[in-house]
Amino acid sequence: MKPQQLLRLGVPDGTALRHAQEFIRDFIAAGNPSSCIETEIFQIVADPSAFFGDELRAPLARAIYRPAFIPRAGLAPWRQWGVELEPDALRQMTNACALPVAVAGALMPDAHPGYGLPIGGVLATDNAVVPYAVGVDIACRMKLSVYDCKASSLAGQRDRLANIIESETRFGIGACFKQRHNHDVMDDDWSVSPVTRHLRDKAWSQLGTSGSGNHFVEFGAFTVADDALGIPPGEYLALLSHSGSRGTGARVCDTYSKRAMARHAGLPKELKHLAWLTLDEEDGQEYWAAMNLMGRYAAANHQLIHKHIAKKVGAHIILDIENHHNFAWKERHLIAGVEREVIVHRKGATPAAAGVLGIIPGSMATPGFVVRGRGQPESLHSASHGAGRLMSRSRALQSFTWSDTKKLLAERGVNLISAGLDEVPGVYKDIHTVMAAQSDLVEILGRFDPKLVKMCPAGEKAED
Repeated sequence: MKPQQLLRLGVPDGTALRHAQEFIRDFIAAGNPSSCIETEIFQIVADPSAFFGDELRAPLARAIYRPAFIPRAGLAPWRQWGVELEPDALRQMTNACALPVAVAGALMPDAHPGYGLPIGGVLATDNAVVPYAVGVDIACRMKLSVYDCKASSLAGQRDRLANIIESETRFGIGACFKQRHNHDVMDDDWSVSPVTRHLRDKAWSQLGTSGSGNHFVEFGAFTVADDALGIPPGEYLALLSHSGSRGTGARVCDTYSKRAMARHAGLPKELKHLAWLTLDEEDGQEYWAAMNLMGRYAAANHQLIHKHIAKKVGAHIILDIENHHNFAWKERHLIAGVEREVIVHRKGATPAAAGVLGIIPGSMATPGFVVRGRGQPESLHSASHGAGRLMSRSRALQSFTWSDTKKLLAERGVNLISAGLDEVPGVYKDIHTVMAAQSDLVEILGRFDPKLVKMCPAGEKAED
């Protein structure tokens, strides 16, 4: 039977369609007449749970089955950090904690509305992954390289350093290098999902690039007051970058979120983007493998940027720190007095288990911080991933001007190579207020002040 005929019989597109074609092959191979296939499939579609115990029909039945939405009897416990958070962000967090697979949640002080789970939302689930609770930019991450030279050296070589950033980075939708970069990640198994297999070549062409949105590469002054990070106190020249898994990661999210929505078509409208896949089903396993591949790919992008820039700068890296957000981890947490394995989604939230180092940026004209996690149980060992947006991009374009922004940047000693008006400092919350609100989540060990900033030029769609 052709795919169109199967779809007309009610077989959902995606995994279920593949299982239907396999069922037809196995049904005929078992000696059954092909004339009965349409009736067989119609009966499985009508009541898939009736065939869960049938060895031949069970794979198709399980792929077709769409469980009814039954919310939890009560919300999964969750706590917020910070005050005056947007009502829509609070509502999205509450919706997430109503999912039957939800176990616990937390909301960080940089929170603002997103799709499904808010940005700054943390959600622990039972054996299930929510693609939109990971986010579109899978494994978006921070990386800091501290050099063995003083921050004061930056003033005399701004033009040289700006040229290095320009030559070793690429920003924008579809950005790539004319000569491809190489990294071991391209030797990984990209056949873990149809999406990654199909887009491997595109991913390779974009290896070492940064995309658009709130992604950046910037030189700045890194200050440490003691030797907690293993380097002497002082001010050092440093490089900080922020970006993720580019268009391939976005396609992974789009593909598997649509499959999750199809599987949970009965979800209320406000929960649509919180559709989940269990890790026992094929789609869930494919997504999990693709997500982890995108984590390694995003890390490779940063490694190449930092490696090539350090070589051109001619300095040695004495401190290297990185962490990612927009990801899901299998972790053990104490939930309702019982330690258990859960899937922890951090959508715009930094891992902050006890002793774990992370980077929390501010904006192009405000500091970022290297932090050490305190392992707060109620936050699910998490902290904010930045200052958090105060307004939408469209509102930002109506609220700010380049003339005022350039004055502010000049006052703070920041040279801007490129960026959009929707990423100027005023669109973000006060980073000091955000850090004060999570002093029980992280300890500040160092401070990064941006001095030479490159982001995607104005006019491009945001990938974050």
